[in-house]
Amino acid sequence: MTNYFDIDDILAEDELVPATFREATNGVGLFDSTDDTNKVEPGSKVELPFWLAQELHLRQAVTVNVPPCFNKRTREEIDADAAHVDLRNRCPFFYELGYKIAPLVGDKTIGRVLLIAFRTRYKEVLIKAHTAAFEATAKFLSLLTEEEVKLYKAAQSSAIAFKKWRKGGPRFQKASVLGRKRKPIQ
Repeated sequence: MTNYFDIDDILAEDELVPATFREATNGVGLFDSTDDTNKVEPGSKVELPFWLAQELHLRQAVTVNVPPCFNKRTREEIDADAAHVDLRNRCPFFYELGYKIAPLVGDKTIGRVLLIAFRTRYKEVLIKAHTAAFEATAKFLSLLTEEEVKLYKAAQSSAIAFKKWRKGGPRFQKASVLGRKRKPIQ
């Protein structure tokens, strides 16, 4: 289910996915750049934004194919060493798109690929967030997906807050309600 107000969800659904039209369709000729007419023939392969491909798939007008970011080569690289695969270059919203496209294409192995990638990369992201030097951060962040960047920043701010607390920051804070006196009930 999409979140209407989440900009990352909107951008994830704007990723292009390959689709094949099942039947001839009038009024959508702009999707097929090889034809000057306003008609798409059955079997025409086009790339559509995910949100449109999903709607057309539900109406049984197109068959959604597995996007290139989930091809065999990417899967083999993730199986070999997921921590060093440049997922941002393949799809900045790799996990979100994979979660949404798996039911449409009927490929049950996408879920396994997402799980392996996230488990391996999660550990790396947290380790780098707590130990990485500032110079190494830019190169490392260029490999991460949008969700992993958010995770990295959250882990980094958590580490900074912990270090601040450990150095002698306020151990306990007095609640603002404790300083007030109750009004007598009459």
